[in-house]
Amino acid sequence: MDIPKEGETVQVHSYKHDGHIHRVWQETMVLKGTRNIIIGANDRTLVTESDGRTWITREPSICYFHAERWFNIICMLREDGVYYYVNISSPFVFDNNSIKYIDYDLDVKVFPDMSYLILDEDEYADHKKKMGYPEVIDKILRRNLETLLSWIKQRKGPFAPDFINVWTSRYEFNKNMKSEE
Repeated sequence: MDIPKEGETVQVHSYKHDGHIHRVWQETMVLKGTRNIIIGANDRTLVTESDGRTWITREPSICYFHAERWFNIICMLREDGVYYYVNISSPFVFDNNSIKYIDYDLDVKVFPDMSYLILDEDEYADHKKKMGYPEVIDKILRRNLETLLSWIKQRKGPFAPDFINVWTSRYEFNKNMKSEE
């Protein structure tokens, strides 16, 4: 597997279990790229939905992808604090200059005070039936949801207090470097 380099711009492709494209983020700047972790950032990037509709993200965000965890985390930097949107998903692969993963419907919204809501359980149940998610996938997703909730409670990984400051600074540094080129 290729590994993206710091400062490189990549796309993010979200798929569904049946192989259909779900959503594409046009530009995400890589802040860290290893075999296991990609941390990226974007601000006002174009997003294209599977039906062709497009929209632009509203705020800067730091994105965390892991090659062994079945979730990815979007940290949205808003005026009143950091909000997190977590996709329960397959681990990422990096292919053809794109971060790719399968979105498994369940989402977790985390508020600045670290309270959270689990979202889209009905959609998950519906898609599990329609797309035939195997029982082993269901068990893996449920186990990773529990891991994620413990990360939130322990303020681990992207939920750690210094995570946003470190990666926001790195994003600003890389943006400045690009503008000087």
